[in-house]
Amino acid sequence: MSQQSDRSCEWLEANGLGGFASGTVGGRRTRRYHALLLAATESGRLVLVNGLEAWIETADGMFPISTQAYASDVVYPAGENQLVSFESEPWPRWTFRLPCGTQIEQQLFVPHRSDSVVLSWRVLDGQKDISLVVRPLLSGRDYHSLLRENGAFRFEATVAGEHVRCQAYENVPTIDLHSNGVYLHEPVWYRNFLYTHERDRGLDDVEDLASPGVFRWKLDDQPAVWIAAALCGEPSDEINTLSATQRYRKLRDAEQRRRANFADPLDRAADAYLIRYRNRSTIIAGYPWFTDWGRDTFIALRGLCLAAGRYSDAEEILLAWSECVSDGMLPNRFPDHGGEPEFNSVDASLWYVVAVSDFLRAAQQNGYCVSVGHARQLKSAIEAILTGYASGTRFGIRADDDGLLAAGEPGVQLTWMDAKVGDWVVTPRIGKPVEVQALWLNALRIGSELSDRWAGVFERGVASFRARFWNPERDCLYDTVDVDHQHGTNDASVRPNQILAVGGLPLSLFAGEPACRIVYVVETQLWTPLGLRTLAPDDPRYAPRYQGGVVERDGAYHQGTAWPWLLGPFVEAWVRVRGATAKAKREARERFVAPLMSHLQDAGLGHVSEIVDGDPPHTSRGCPFQAWSLGELLRLQNIVLAIAEDAVQDTVSGDEGDAPTGLAE
Repeated sequence: MSQQSDRSCEWLEANGLGGFASGTVGGRRTRRYHALLLAATESGRLVLVNGLEAWIETADGMFPISTQAYASDVVYPAGENQLVSFESEPWPRWTFRLPCGTQIEQQLFVPHRSDSVVLSWRVLDGQKDISLVVRPLLSGRDYHSLLRENGAFRFEATVAGEHVRCQAYENVPTIDLHSNGVYLHEPVWYRNFLYTHERDRGLDDVEDLASPGVFRWKLDDQPAVWIAAALCGEPSDEINTLSATQRYRKLRDAEQRRRANFADPLDRAADAYLIRYRNRSTIIAGYPWFTDWGRDTFIALRGLCLAAGRYSDAEEILLAWSECVSDGMLPNRFPDHGGEPEFNSVDASLWYVVAVSDFLRAAQQNGYCVSVGHARQLKSAIEAILTGYASGTRFGIRADDDGLLAAGEPGVQLTWMDAKVGDWVVTPRIGKPVEVQALWLNALRIGSELSDRWAGVFERGVASFRARFWNPERDCLYDTVDVDHQHGTNDASVRPNQILAVGGLPLSLFAGEPACRIVYVVETQLWTPLGLRTLAPDDPRYAPRYQGGVVERDGAYHQGTAWPWLLGPFVEAWVRVRGATAKAKREARERFVAPLMSHLQDAGLGHVSEIVDGDPPHTSRGCPFQAWSLGELLRLQNIVLAIAEDAVQDTVSGDEGDAPTGLAE
């Protein structure tokens, strides 16, 4: 794929350990998170190498191939002016053309399961008697923070053959800079780098960076190689014994083979979110600033793992999370710096039940063997979740007499609409939120295959749901009933949460005309080409754009901002109400999937954004690389729109039939 247009598009190279490298096509760092070497350590994620200055020396002068932005909107140097092409597959590759006509290629990749980044430069054509000069820019800071010039930074560097090692501060990993060039120690501070994305978000946006020295190469027949690695212990014998050129070739060849095994770039993009961190397999919710969140993990897993046939990854992740059940709840997230997990999520545990069910069914259908012990562990987790919710657990979560699930207390955000600023919960949704009921009833249906005790609660809950959630004035579903636990009070806000009652889950709670009406309302009032709005535009609270400072952005997060991940449940519901015919699936691909595929080239290259503005032109916002957004696109492509024409999903009706959960022994 060639990126000739928008140089603000972002690329991502993840290492499978929670660390990554990222930046823009044009080379400017526009976020505090843009870095070449960002490592996930036991104490959190740290930025070690932020970027570099790179120049080409020729007989005609020095020409930059790097770009820096400084406060007061100064851009210097402007290497992007020499940029003529960019390719993102199989990894980022830039081609620069100098005024003399000489073309220089720069490549960058991050080896899998390694806290390192590999860069190389070579002359494609033109002058041969030229040199490359590279100056690394370092910080050694937490990835959420910014660095300012200080006397504590350690500029000292130890040079041993091709290795230059430095440690910014005592409590951060040593950086090993391995190259086939020549190093000159020349310490200096660079001041007032500007990060425009942070400025637009109303956050601190200026940083100083330190540089210990300069690397120089004569660009000849061999590529110039520069490998930066975080040493979180003693360096391996291989690092010490291989030359930079040998190490580069070994890493490059291994990574080429690994990436060639993916079916297509979309599957390779999915691989970025599957990580092993703190001895636990999990899913990163999004890059650059999210960690592993329970809700996001279980929604994304169905696309990133199951749709891609990565059953062993799904099994490892689900087994790891099964050990975290506490009073029926799974954590909403694990803090990046350690500490106690946070449990403020009513739906994470229910999404887990659905994910386990989908996994076991997919494994059964595709001949993947799940051991008796592992299956028992997963089913025990389901039973523990249902028991905890039925008995009552944290934050007022409990099964009510009507078979529905009540949840919530003041000051706590429990649903996926979880924006909170100080003490202000933007969308509290205390009571019985619609998608929570859809998840709860699906979980009960799944659990009823394990124990008859859940069958009665399920039947009572389905009857209550169908009787209580229909809003005849809007021809769709209420967003929440028993608001603030006041029986009979309803929230009639038109939101996308209702779509999960007819799509996105194994069990539909409405069929026929009611399901068609729900889909129609969602399509006409909430659908955008890149996601579903979180609130109908005719609502006075509707926020058309996600912009401004923290308060403004969080206030708009679920009040109109559109979310791509919701297109998964919506398209599935849209296809279901049309009988899941081949014609309906073809139309769904053209109308709903095609814009998402085009979006892969618009923001985070090869990925799907977290959110977009509710109003046109639906500008991408939030994280440019979001796990459940990409996961739902994969699920749509490989499962929802690829099922046999006559395989309509299970739907609640007079004869409920057999839920296809794969839980039976």
